[in-house]
Amino acid sequence: MAPIIRGTRIVHDGWSRFLVADVTMPDGTRLKREIEDHGRAVAVLPYDPDRRLAILISQFRAPAFYADGTTEMLEAPAGLLDESEPEEGARREAYEETGLKLGALESVARAWSMPGISTEQMDLYLAPFAEADRSGPGGGLADEHEAITVHEVPLARLAAMSDRGEITDMKTLLLVLALRLRRPGLFPEA
Repeated sequence: MAPIIRGTRIVHDGWSRFLVADVTMPDGTRLKREIEDHGRAVAVLPYDPDRRLAILISQFRAPAFYADGTTEMLEAPAGLLDESEPEEGARREAYEETGLKLGALESVARAWSMPGISTEQMDLYLAPFAEADRSGPGGGLADEHEAITVHEVPLARLAAMSDRGEITDMKTLLLVLALRLRRPGLFPEA
C-alpha cells in the first residue's frame, strides 16, 4: 500500500504556493508535511569549447542572504519553465540572463531540486556556444528585478573552484562536474 494524501491546505499562494498535506502512511500513521509548489525549472551551463570558458551569472538571493549573509553566488543560468518543452525554456533563460542565443543542448538530467520540501523538478543542460552567439544584453528582466551580472569564467578556474568547494549552488556544481566528466579534454591535466 502506498501513502495517501488525504487533503491539502494552501497557506500561501504567490510566486510559489505553500501547502500543508495530511498524509496517511501505509502503517496508518498520520503526518502533516509542508510542500512548496511552483512548477518545473531549467538550468543550462553554456561553455565555449574554443576559448575554454563558461558563462555563469550572479545575483542577490534572499534565502542565501537570510541563512548566512551570502550576498551573491556564481550560478548557471536557470529559471522556471513557462514553455511546454524544457529545451525552449533553457534557451529563453540563457538569452534573458546572459544574452546568448544557444543552439544545441545536451541533456544531463531531470532531477528533483529539494524533494523533502519542493515539487520542483529541474531539467539540466550543457550547451556549447561561440563568441558570435552573444546577441543580447543579458542581465535578466528588469520587471523581475533580477539585476544579474554575467561572468566569463575560464574552465580551469571553474574546475579549481569546484574542487575547493567554492561553487556552492548545487545545480551549478552538478553541471560543472558533468562537463568535466563528459568533456575532460577541455580541462588541463592536474
